[in-house]
This record gives sequence, structure tokens and C-alpha cells, in this order.
Amino acid sequence: MNEREAKIEELLTRGVAEVIDREHLKKRLLAGEKLRVKLGIDPTSPNIHLGRSVVLLKLRDFQDLGCQVVLIVGNFTGLIGDTSDKDAERPMLDQATVEFNMGSYFDQAAKIVDMGSAERHFNAEWLRELGYLEIGEQADAFSVHEFISRENIKKRLDAGKRVSLREVLYPLMQGYDSVQVRADVEIGGTDQRFNILAGRSLQSKYGQEAQDIVTVNLIPGIDGRKMSSSWGNTINLSDEPNEMYGKVMSVPDELIDTYLVHATRIPMGEIDVMRESMNGGDLNPRDAKMRLAKEIVRMYHSENAASEAEEYFVTAFSRREIPQDIPEVFVDGESESVVDFVVRSGNAVSKSDARRKIEQGGVSIGDEKVADWALVLEKDTHHGKVMKIGKTGFVRINWN
Repeated sequence: MNEREAKIEELLTRGVAEVIDREHLKKRLLAGEKLRVKLGIDPTSPNIHLGRSVVLLKLRDFQDLGCQVVLIVGNFTGLIGDTSDKDAERPMLDQATVEFNMGSYFDQAAKIVDMGSAERHFNAEWLRELGYLEIGEQADAFSVHEFISRENIKKRLDAGKRVSLREVLYPLMQGYDSVQVRADVEIGGTDQRFNILAGRSLQSKYGQEAQDIVTVNLIPGIDGRKMSSSWGNTINLSDEPNEMYGKVMSVPDELIDTYLVHATRIPMGEIDVMRESMNGGDLNPRDAKMRLAKEIVRMYHSENAASEAEEYFVTAFSRREIPQDIPEVFVDGESESVVDFVVRSGNAVSKSDARRKIEQGGVSIGDEKVADWALVLEKDTHHGKVMKIGKTGFVRINWN
């Protein structure tokens, strides 16, 4: 097997759940065709997290093989809302929220994909122009049964939960994206399978060759649940090095292998050796996780930043020392709720996330854990004290 064949084999297997049509796609890649490879991302939050890096890394793999990658930010589909991974109806977003969320999406994607040679689109370019007649013709390619037989939709219907007609239309929109960009291949998570297949159906309807499909596995968040910004369990591509390293180190040990395979490009041979060493008891999972954390920080920052983040973690956690140069967060006024303070410090994405951290015993002031999220920070009691959030988040509480 030559080098290109090996790269193609890894592209079609590493972190991959399914390939349709595998032999057809492999033949085209071996022939060196410059395939048009599509990935669409809806801006449901301002940050691209590590869960979405899995598809972006796969997009980069195609790019490294000489393919033309096409990245679509769903500024129209983001308004409508994809229900593929939801057990309840996803609410529609307003235009202002979508525009805010997508503000730096291409810049964040550039941490992985060479955006200089990538083709980029916003799908409102074509979806806003569609009228009822063309939408009706597209919808004629599908049956209601195909939609309601999807597992998550069937569960909702069986439970008597509402399923909106808007949700039925979403796969048409994602499928029509493939028609517009004339995709040869579409990448997506396993939750996107139905939507991507819709692209094949619509391409056939419009006289195009049906795209091949590569679906990748979804990775859990740092708490073991599906990685989701609304749950605050994400590792964001824009996280600062120390925060990113600390979050990776908080990942359950059983997810180390999953993250190594899906969220890095550490050679599979090295990962196989690490896996065998952990299973045999020769490698401490903590050391494997440190290798993982350092690699992820290196990918999104630099080698130097990764080394400094590792040293910070060792100092702050392993040696149980308080690091030097702790950032200060100032309170305006006489007092502030601990929940608001934790959010302002940048160590929680929302008030609910801050409350969860407190309830789980992850916040302390000095040597004492914060037992009640209703605590109010007061100048006489808390001025100058160090707050620790999670394993590596340190801030000093100060007043102006």
C-alpha cells in the first residue's frame, strides 16, 4: 500500500461510522479526482467546539488529498432549526442571534481547514430565493412515512410530543445545499444521516450524480453526555490554552481513546500503542490524557502554548499549588452573586452552568468549597481571596 492509498484508507475508516458508496468514493479518490466535498454547519452558538472539529478534521483530510472542500455556514437553516439530534422541538432562532453566532465561524474553522483554498458559502444565498412551487416539487421526492420513521421523530410522536411541519422541511433545505454546490461528497455526524441522504435524492431529481456520504461518530462532552453548548460541557476551539488543557484533563478516562482517534491526528499506530499500554496497565490513563490535552492545545494554539498549559496544570493541580499571575476579576458595587461572578470570570458559559459547577462541588474560595449557589460575595469577607473553578480555573476576587 503506497502513501496515498494509506491516507485514503485512514480517511475512510478513522472515526467513520458509515460510507455510502464506499467503493465508488474510494475509486474516485485513488484516481486523484478533485472531488467537491461539502460540509454544512449551522451557527447555533458562537463557538465551534471539539465535537464539530471531528467533521472539520475529516474535511481537512479530504483537502490534503487534493479535493475541493466546500464549507457552508447555515445562516438560513440555522433560523429554521435542525431536529436531527433532539428529543423535543428545536425553537427557531431570530436573525440577529444567527448573525451574532456566525460572526467568526470561518475564522474558527481556519484553525483546521485551509480556508485560503476552501470554497465558502452562506446558504441564505439560495434558500431565501425559493418559492412555494419549487419547495413543493422538492417535497414531492419524499414521503411523510420516511420522515416520521426516523427514530427521534417516532419517539416524539409515540410520546404525544409536537412535531412541526417546519421540521419536516429542514432535510429539503440541507439537501438543496448539495444541489447548489454540486457536491460529490458530503460529510456529517451520524445524526445527520437522513439529511445527507436527502441530498442524494434531490441531486438525482435535479439531474446530478448523487453525492457519496461519509458520516463520523459523535463524541461526548467532558461530562460524558453529548457535547452541547447548552449543557456547558464543551471544549471550544477558541478556549484559552490553560482552560482548554484543564477541560481535556477533566474528560472521563473511558473517553481518552475516543478523543485521540476523533479529535486529533496523532498517528493511529501511536494511538494503538497507547491503548494497549493502558489496557495492560503499563500506561497511567492520566499520562495518556496529558498527551491528549497537550496535543489539542498545540493544534489550536501553538507548541509553546501547549507546554505552558501543561506546566500550569501540573503546578495548579498535581502539586496542589496556586499558580503565579492569577487573573483578577473586579466587583463593581458592594456585592455580587457568586453565580454572576463565575460567569463573568469566563469559567462558565451561563448561569445554569455556573450553578451546576457549584452544586457539583467544583467551586471553592480559599480552602472552602462553595456549598450554596445563592452565596453573595461581599467586600469585607471575600476581597483578595482566590476562587478556584474546576481543576485549573483560578481568579482573584477584587473590588474597585
